[in-house]
This record gives sequence, structure tokens and C-alpha cells, in this order.
Amino acid sequence: MTRTRGRRLGIDVGAVRVGVAMCDPDGILATPVETVPRDADGGADVRRIAELVAEHDVVGVVLGLPRNLRGEDGPAAVAAREFAAALEAGLDVPVELTDERMTTVVATRQLAGRGVRGRRQRSVVDQQAAVAILQGWLDTTRGS
Repeated sequence: MTRTRGRRLGIDVGAVRVGVAMCDPDGILATPVETVPRDADGGADVRRIAELVAEHDVVGVVLGLPRNLRGEDGPAAVAAREFAAALEAGLDVPVELTDERMTTVVATRQLAGRGVRGRRQRSVVDQQAAVAILQGWLDTTRGS
């Protein structure tokens, strides 16, 4: 299947924050966008992502599925699947789940390596994890 040209959002959903990244229309490079406060009960997080989709003419959303190291769904993966279902209900673009094992760990280490720590790190680690999710998906699907 050939990938449609256009911007995509990468999403790293957590219990407290949702990291958002976006790629260029050619699907080459993912960059951080923002961190959205998680609102599991009110849906403000889904509405904000819908605003970003409309504002940037996004053609699809790639959401990280945090499976455990054995490749099984734990509580975080169940929560990610529920968030994906909420996005699918609130968006007019496809939502795809992709394996994201260790992206937050890798993002935290990368930021620490650049001297970004503590509260400042927490504010951007979710965006960096979303970049890793989207960039991994782009690299994997390029040319397919």
C-alpha cells in the first residue's frame, strides 16, 4: 500500500500528558509540536488534537502503542487503545497504532544527554517521545 502524501501527527499518550509531533508533507522529518494535558473524562485532549488536525491539514494520526517487552498489552496499551478509539470517533482522518516500546525511556535519555532535566524535561519528554514514534513510523513505511 502506498502512503498518502501529507502531514501526520505522532501521538504519545500518557496518564498525565499527551505528546504531539508532526511531520512535513513529504513525510521525511518529525518535529515536536506541543504537550497537551490529558483529559480522559472531559475530552479536551481529543478536541485539541482535532484542532491541530484541522489547522495543519493532517492526513493521518500515528499513535504509539506501549506494549511490554514481551509484545503484550498491559494497562498502558489498553489506555492507548481507548485513546485511539476516542480519536477515531472525533477525527475525520485515519488513526493508526504503532509499536512504541521504550520511546519515552529513549526520549528521557536523549534530553538528559542534552542537559534538559527536571521540570523542564517533563514538559518536553512527551513531545520527544511523540517525535520518536512518528519518525519510526515514517522510516518504516517510507517507500512502501
